[in-house]
Amino acid sequence: MVLTALILGFLLSFIFQNVLSAIRILFFVFILLIVVDFLLLFLSKGNIHAERILPDKLSNGDDNPIEIKLANKYLFKITATLIDELPFQFQKRDFGLNSEIKSGSAKSYSYKVRPTERGVYSFGSLNVFASSPLGLLSKKFTFDTSKEIPVYPSFLQLRKYDLIAFTNRLFEYGLKKIRRIGHTMEFEQIKDYIQGDDIRNINWKATAKKGQLMVNQFQDEKSQPIYSVIDKGRVMKMPFDELSLLDYAINATLVISNIALKKNDKAGMFSFSNSIENRVAAERRSSQMNLILETLYNLETNFVESDFSRLYIDIKRNLNQRSLILLYTNFETLDALNRQLPYLQAISKQHLLVVIFFENTELLEFADKKAESTQQIFEQTIAEKFIYEKKLIVNELRKYGIQTILTKPENLTINTINKYLEIKARGLI
Repeated sequence: MVLTALILGFLLSFIFQNVLSAIRILFFVFILLIVVDFLLLFLSKGNIHAERILPDKLSNGDDNPIEIKLANKYLFKITATLIDELPFQFQKRDFGLNSEIKSGSAKSYSYKVRPTERGVYSFGSLNVFASSPLGLLSKKFTFDTSKEIPVYPSFLQLRKYDLIAFTNRLFEYGLKKIRRIGHTMEFEQIKDYIQGDDIRNINWKATAKKGQLMVNQFQDEKSQPIYSVIDKGRVMKMPFDELSLLDYAINATLVISNIALKKNDKAGMFSFSNSIENRVAAERRSSQMNLILETLYNLETNFVESDFSRLYIDIKRNLNQRSLILLYTNFETLDALNRQLPYLQAISKQHLLVVIFFENTELLEFADKKAESTQQIFEQTIAEKFIYEKKLIVNELRKYGIQTILTKPENLTINTINKYLEIKARGLI
């Protein structure tokens, strides 16, 4: 801007020659200020220090906070423009933060990123452009803060719904409080022997230590296997709000597995398409959630037609105990359901099956718009036909005694939790 003003001044001096001397003085003052600015920024002992603070992992589909600390070690106030090299997955090319920092002080900046794909995200360098109060030059500082961060299924949702599920009545609905002495493998406590106790349960080590007969007491095993079965065929690749249906199912699986373990059930999972993969047997061990989290992290769609007959055969062979099976899939038409219905019926005879599929929110929004032409009326009629067909699918499944959840993708997790708690409250498993 200053250079433009000086050029215009020199051009005007051809007409008004008496201003030439003033313009020359201004020009040399400008050059002098540039030299002073250069000395302040490049030859003084001051500098800038920047640091990016990243979490160990990011949560998929959630807003994750990123913090940047910037310190001014110059002897004067600076104006800083900070440019962070974000991972290419965010496709953000206009990121920048501007601020003034006093001499010898530091500032913290925070912003949020929302990943929509699982995998490794690479953060690049931090670039800071510092200017003195003169503001004529900028000095670039580059800090090599490159780091790769994995994006895991939504563990932030896990914490959120963990609180919701264990408040007030929900906690009571999820627990069976009747406890009886039994002979299962679920140990409860060691107690004094009294007449009538089974002598086969005498704990000889505890007896020798205490000097009197002690017996092991067991409780009826309340733990039921809860399996999340994820269809990773091509029907689950459909995106909503930048996340695929598969990722919504993965996030819900992580949350419901955690709640099932807290409710003293056994949590497990596996996925299927043309084969059965990513199997985690239902257990209650302390490392179960980490195992499920790592398995979900590596789960990907394989774009093939899902084989429900293979799913039925695998469940029949490997799940000997009656289990709650939460099946995440998607049916768009009644014909698509009818092709798989015999296998779903066969599974529901041995286990409590809950089929979870999705409403098409884009169709719902389109059908609610006001039609302004004959073409739009025709298109909305077709959209309403598909919406109605989803309801027919629900009725068809319920006719054969199969539990169902038809949900919007964003409501999948909470609706699945509610269904699980309802099933526990009714004592269906």
